Amino acid sequence: MAKILIRNADRVVTMDGARRELAGASILIEGGAIAAIGPGLTAPGAEVIDATGCVVTPGLVNTHHHLYQSLTRAVPGGQDALLFGWLKTLYPIWARYRPEDMRISTQLGLAELALSGCTMSSDHLYLYPNGSRLDDTIHAARELGLRFHATRGAMSIGESKGGLPPDSLVEDEAAILDDCIRVVDAFHDPSPQAMTRVALAPCSPFSVSRELMRDAALLARDKGVMLHTHLAENDEDIAYSLAQFGCRPGQYAEELGWTGADVWHAHCVKLDAAEISLFAHTRTGVAHCPCSNCRLGSGIAPVRAMRDAGVKVGLGVDGSASNDAGDLIGEARQLMLLQRVANGADAMSAREALEIATLGGASVLGRAAELGSLEPGKRADIALWDLRALQAAGSWDPVAALVLCGPHRVRHLLVEGRQIVRDGQLITLEERALAERARRATARLMA
Repeated sequence: MAKILIRNADRVVTMDGARRELAGASILIEGGAIAAIGPGLTAPGAEVIDATGCVVTPGLVNTHHHLYQSLTRAVPGGQDALLFGWLKTLYPIWARYRPEDMRISTQLGLAELALSGCTMSSDHLYLYPNGSRLDDTIHAARELGLRFHATRGAMSIGESKGGLPPDSLVEDEAAILDDCIRVVDAFHDPSPQAMTRVALAPCSPFSVSRELMRDAALLARDKGVMLHTHLAENDEDIAYSLAQFGCRPGQYAEELGWTGADVWHAHCVKLDAAEISLFAHTRTGVAHCPCSNCRLGSGIAPVRAMRDAGVKVGLGVDGSASNDAGDLIGEARQLMLLQRVANGADAMSAREALEIATLGGASVLGRAAELGSLEPGKRADIALWDLRALQAAGSWDPVAALVLCGPHRVRHLLVEGRQIVRDGQLITLEERALAERARRATARLMA
């Protein structure tokens, strides 16, 4: 792989241990990794990327998404519904998906993320209609070029057994576990430079059995992969847990082996002080999805309390049916604003929000040793933001400007030292053709 020199950045936001911000610095990339950072670097024969006028940051990390939902934005019946009603509106539509829809929706969602500065995304796929498989999303992600943490989700309790999803979208639990083994063996890469990793992710405590939750945890630890699910998303979620399990969600998770450094939970809007303490001392991670939580009226997650207690927190855009966008740098702004609404204007700075969007997400996904900061030896996942753009005009602090005002479209994006976005345009896929394929797929689902 050729050398690349990112030269003369206005500011390099390292997110290293000292949180250094380097003015006029350059970054040398060799073999997909960062070889050096500092002023005046030279590399004869290297490809040069001029970063004049740019702030350079680690690539942003998306810790929770349902990429298949990218074809069901702004669905009328779900626009004003709470979580459970929203699900009931959308399940029948998702039941019509085909493998090709999974591929298109994955690429659409990842393309949107890439343009907002994201270099690595997880994806929670928990339904597999009409022959769809996790493989469809993994192959789609490889075409686009982002790092991908695919999670083998599942639902096993349908309406006939008191669950929310229609019976047509649930699976036999033995078959679920067999397929978990298959996809981990086929696709999971534990190496530091891994582009694809797999985690196990039963959808939620109200859509699978206690036995599947426990068995998934045992299997994940046997295979050395992570665990992911939804937890404590809203008041309905808490009421269900108390009624069905006789305890709060955090206690239920702990009883079934769903706490630890290899676990991250989505949302956690309604965690109480005891649950926050539990997550902190067990090193359990949280994927915070502020825009989705607002869209569904779920509430404001206690991120300030989590961070103060030492809980690992990353950002997630959540599914495009509950956001309805995939703008990860915009999500960082929403995170900061909500914490200020809840706790005061000094509750969270723009820089802390940017840290959560980068190093925080890498920590939640178990990748902080190689990703999330710009340091020699780490992988070259890098976002360049042009502060000469209209959105940032008039800003005095270029780093804070990324969160407070923009730009929200990255100028250049590199993953493992390979350029994915150049001059604000995707170069691995053609945007207009992808959008047209998505429009045709959506029209079929609406018919």
